[in-house]
Order: sequence, then C-alpha cells, then structure tokens
Amino acid sequence: MLGFVPQPNLLYMLPKTLSEAIEQGKEATKTALEAGCTRLQIELVYPEIALQAQAIAAEFAQFLTYSSSGLKVIFPDTGAAALARRDWGEVPFQVTDLGSRLTSVNTKINDADEILLIVCPTAVEVSKIEELCNLAGDRPVILLLPQLEDVSIVGIGYAARQLRDRFLSTLESCYYIRPIESGVLFRSYPQSWQVWLEKREEFKLIAEEREKPVGDDLDLIIARATRDSQEEEGIAQKRKRGILGNLGRLFKALNH
Repeated sequence: MLGFVPQPNLLYMLPKTLSEAIEQGKEATKTALEAGCTRLQIELVYPEIALQAQAIAAEFAQFLTYSSSGLKVIFPDTGAAALARRDWGEVPFQVTDLGSRLTSVNTKINDADEILLIVCPTAVEVSKIEELCNLAGDRPVILLLPQLEDVSIVGIGYAARQLRDRFLSTLESCYYIRPIESGVLFRSYPQSWQVWLEKREEFKLIAEEREKPVGDDLDLIIARATRDSQEEEGIAQKRKRGILGNLGRLFKALNH
C-alpha cells in the first residue's frame, strides 16, 4: 500500500506509486552522496519487491551513470547477473555477481570501480558485503533493496551484536518506506524518520524521530497517536452534542 498526502516538496512526501518512490529514492541517494555518505541503503520494504529488483536496479544504474563512469552493478548470484546482462544488453557499466562461497571477493572489485551498487543482498551474503565495503575504502557502496532487516533486528547473541556494531551500524538508510499497521514508516535523506498514520482515509504525520523507531518504540508511538486521536474524536463528539443540546433548548424556549 503506497499512498498519499501531498507535501510541498516531492522528496519529503509519501509516494503514491512505486515510480514515485523510485524517483524519491534517486534524489535521496544523490543528496546523501553529495553530503559525503559512502555506505547507503535504499529500502522499499514491500512483499515480493525482490521480484522487481532487476527493473528497479536498471533505473538506479542509469541514474548513477550520470554522476560516474565507473559504476559496477553486483547481484548476489551468477544467475541473476547473467539474466540482467541478457535483458539489459549493452550498458555503460559493468554487471557482475558476488560469486560462490569459493570465490574471493577481491576479484569483484578493481581500481576502475567508482561506485558499487549491490542489488537485493540478503543475510546469506552479509559477510561478503562487509568485506567488499572494506575493500572499497572511501568509494560509495549502495545496497539496493537489501533483505537485511532480520539480521539487524532479530539477530541475537555476541556474533550478531558484533555484526551490528562493526558493519550494519555504518549503513545509512537514505531512503526507506515500509507499511506498518494502519500506517507507514518513512525516511528520505536528510529528513528524520517519520511515522505516518492513516486517519479518515488520508495519511497524517504523527511522529519524527532522529533514530529509526522499531519494536516497542514504534508500537508506543502508534498507540499514543491512536489514543490521542480517539480522545480528540470523543471531545469533538461531546462538543457537537453540547451544541445540539443548547440549540434544542433554545428552540424549545422560543416555542413556548
């Protein structure tokens, strides 16, 4: 469910379509790169979004070639990379894969690479992605449609905490949109994290946070906004009843 409330700046409004979300993602990426960010995530957290990964990657790759002639697009496996090369034909950038577990990541990057766009990486590839980022140095690495939320949120134990502290915490979510219960969690760089809630068939901004709200924190934000909304509606109904009651008494008095 994408949707919804028009705002003055396209970059900061909730998108009505996937196309609008992609355009916002491009602009947020451009802004983040210009600000010096080098480890970025573009997250459209929707069911089966991975099925559209190749088409979305093509749009972002075309966009990134305007600012760099050294773009390399990397898919998680050889099959996805081969399919993209077949469907895209001749393109002004390289298309490759992360390789098998026996393939060294060193072979996937060279001095000519200026920007790395990694498409749909999952928890399975996270160690290779971390190594690739280390090899990239100060060159931008962009994770497009990463499937890493379970790693960063659900992962427990010492190894998971180390991974979060050492690598996942270095990734900047320059664009993020995810449906939540009765609303949307949204971020478009450099804006703060925003929680939008559906009220009377439109979406309203109910909270802005410096850090990404997750778990109990997000539930609390929604619960508080829902409670306040219900209280406001209750006060409005009482006020309406009070006005009608006063009018009723006035008409009754006039008829006597």
